[in-house]
Amino acid sequence: MDNPVEHASARFAQGLNCAQAVFATFAPALGLDETAALRLASPLGGGIGRSGNVCGAVTGGLMALGLGRDASTPEGKESTYLLAEEFIRRFREKHGTILCHVLLGYDISAPEGLAAARGSGRFKEICPFVVRTAAEMTAILLAEKG
Repeated sequence: MDNPVEHASARFAQGLNCAQAVFATFAPALGLDETAALRLASPLGGGIGRSGNVCGAVTGGLMALGLGRDASTPEGKESTYLLAEEFIRRFREKHGTILCHVLLGYDISAPEGLAAARGSGRFKEICPFVVRTAAEMTAILLAEKG
């Protein structure tokens, strides 16, 4: 994959959710086929099942970082946690939060909040930007930390 940021952005524009777009961008190079990656990440969009919790782009990035690690030992798990903490720190630094409902400014767990977010164009305004950020941070951390 030449440019993971552009790949994730294109996949999101094609209709994948934030988690799918980010995770499926990296999964094949990390040993997981794209179909499995899309299935695994499918319930994580909208802040985990459209609950507005942790942004799907964040969970997709974290899943990719975990897939690229050996977490079968206490040391491996600890290094994975540290990598996740670094990803979250960088994302928060850039966006102020990792929470979908805060990023969007709407409670999308409620039907009226979801409709309002859709009607306002917030998904089209915010989500492409966070997908790009998460893909970029994932690529950088995978390169830096292996």
